[in-house]
Amino acid sequence: MTFSLDKIRTLLLEHQLLKEFVTTDGWHLQLTELSTRSFTKISYDSRQVDRDTLFFCKGLNFKEEYLVSAIQAGLSCYVAEQPYEVNAQCAIIVTDIRKAMAVLSMAFYDYPQNELTVIGFTGTKGKTTAAYFTKAILDQTTQNKTALLSTMNTTLDGVNYFKSHLTTPESLDLYKMMRQAVDNQMSHLVMEVSSQAYKTQRVYGLTFDIGLFLNISPDHISPIEHPTFDDYFYCKRQLLLHSKKVIINHETDYYALLAESINQAGVPVLTYGREKTADFQVVTDQTDSLAFHLSHTQQAVAHTNKQDLPMIDGDYRILLAGDFNQENAASALLAASLAGASVSDGQTGLAHARVPGRMDQLTHKNGASVFVDYAHNYLSLKNLLQFAKKENPTGKLIVIIGSPGDKAISRRKDFGVVLSELCDIAILTTDDPAHESPQKIAEEIAAAITNKQVDVRFEMDRSHAIESALSLCTAQDTVVIAGKGVDLYQKVLGKDEPYEGDYFIAKRLIEESDI
Repeated sequence: MTFSLDKIRTLLLEHQLLKEFVTTDGWHLQLTELSTRSFTKISYDSRQVDRDTLFFCKGLNFKEEYLVSAIQAGLSCYVAEQPYEVNAQCAIIVTDIRKAMAVLSMAFYDYPQNELTVIGFTGTKGKTTAAYFTKAILDQTTQNKTALLSTMNTTLDGVNYFKSHLTTPESLDLYKMMRQAVDNQMSHLVMEVSSQAYKTQRVYGLTFDIGLFLNISPDHISPIEHPTFDDYFYCKRQLLLHSKKVIINHETDYYALLAESINQAGVPVLTYGREKTADFQVVTDQTDSLAFHLSHTQQAVAHTNKQDLPMIDGDYRILLAGDFNQENAASALLAASLAGASVSDGQTGLAHARVPGRMDQLTHKNGASVFVDYAHNYLSLKNLLQFAKKENPTGKLIVIIGSPGDKAISRRKDFGVVLSELCDIAILTTDDPAHESPQKIAEEIAAAITNKQVDVRFEMDRSHAIESALSLCTAQDTVVIAGKGVDLYQKVLGKDEPYEGDYFIAKRLIEESDI
């Protein structure tokens, strides 16, 4: 792939992003001798550049010394929001570096999104589960030609997975991955879209074929993420305005505003939920808690052209417990149907769909139930604990939980609120502390536990915390290990430290137990 300065200039002008070019002979808007200068690589990592690389100076933590080292490695041209006093052949100065990177990245990789059916999920909880469900269904439809970008894992060939570093990758990485997916003969891409993806312009200029809004509650509120819930919610709902078709949980909070937004934008919409006021109603099977029926309602017939109504009425069964997972499955069925899936694809796909770290259940040798789940915000934790309480209403509910450092500070109080409502014993521990003290984070959670009946304990060694919970429980009790699921790393001081994984620790300890 080659990318000329003349093409770059045209794109930046088209999006009103160009300030000026700074070359060795001054500041210009036009290019003469340099217009044919081309690049075969693009990068925002100063350690991965050479003379043929177009380099983006992006990020709050960007330092001029990174650019200096890149130039020493042979770099001759960079893109930035300000010129630097360095010896570069050309500096491309833009009004917004992140928008510029998105615009130029998609062009460099020749707009791979146009060769895929792209489905995007957003919401405070359930994105990963719904995305995995959708991939499982579409794998039946496409014969495993569905790529996935999720919080936990990514696959660009439909088979091999690798660990994800961001829920939604940086724009440059996103379009590179899309191009790889296309080169791997993928026809569909299912991806999670975080609020930060819109906050930091990672998906600027991208239109999704199908966009889904699952739910909303306060999360990611912190000085380095979203300063307020309003900002978080605003970023979340941008997905609806940048999708060709939209699917919404009719029972999500603030539904009225979402409905007004899409109505104003003129985007076709379908809704799902437990009530008949939704276009598609989810009803749990009375004899099998893992099974449900999905059918369209009169509401759907009234406001949708019959030819646009997905034919997905049927009976389905999933491997994950909880009403909320059936609702995630309903969203996946709708999305997959709009992307070409049949009822049988949905039934087969959901019957075998597994989601790493979601509602993994173990049984203690004494009979106690043990649930391992990636629940890591207010809504997901509350739903998980309500389910666990419902399953064993007479026993104690023992919860192991922590909260990440350097982000989502509001979660700490939220966790304390949920634990106050539903927990009997809370063992507060480490969960990706980053540059913060895990003990301090745990104390902030504890400060929000107002129910004096909750037995609060501290154990910063997460393995020991799980061991302690398993030693405390009796046959009637339920142990919930929340936060990391099957994640094999703890983020500590900027590094991924190896970690055995909640599920594997619990499984090992139960097998080794003498009880």
